[in-house]
Amino acid sequence: MVKPIAWGSFGLGAPDLAATHAEQARAEPTYDASLRGATVHGEALPDGWSHHRLVRALGEGEDVFARAATGVRAWEAHRGAGVDVHPGDPPALGATVVQRIALGPATVLACCRVVAVVDEPRRSGFAYGTLPLHPERGEESFVVALDDDGTVRFRVVAFSRFAHPLTRLGAPVTRRVQSATMHRYLDALEAWVADGSG
Repeated sequence: MVKPIAWGSFGLGAPDLAATHAEQARAEPTYDASLRGATVHGEALPDGWSHHRLVRALGEGEDVFARAATGVRAWEAHRGAGVDVHPGDPPALGATVVQRIALGPATVLACCRVVAVVDEPRRSGFAYGTLPLHPERGEESFVVALDDDGTVRFRVVAFSRFAHPLTRLGAPVTRRVQSATMHRYLDALEAWVADGSG
């Protein structure tokens, strides 16, 4: 067996996700505590960070909302976007998550802490913030809502800065990859809700 080679969040080979999870569970998020939860609480996103706000209508009515909420809690947006989530339990406040993204022979690890959970009659989802083993710093939220017009909308909101030298070096490519991944989250949850069989 070939030992994985790693440069922070980036590496070759199969990383030990359980060991990574245990290590990152002891770490603190890499951005200021006063900003935590900003992506879900309707607050203005902080100045000096890159902002992303994407929204997708998934359908109408309470049944669609319930299915979409189940999908978000089951990480279906992430799995459908090609992101392996460890351990894969439903998001809980304070939980640590290790995400693995394969880019050809390379692996990117993005470790996060769940900093907010939304469990309301018409809104459901969560936000996570970055931990030291993440190529960026910041927060991202995944929230579905049954809006007043009866439409169910999935919103992905983020603020971020580069944290790893490779992400800074390849800034234009990094931003394109981030945007493409966020769009894949929308596509994946839309497809999962439309399928209706999960």
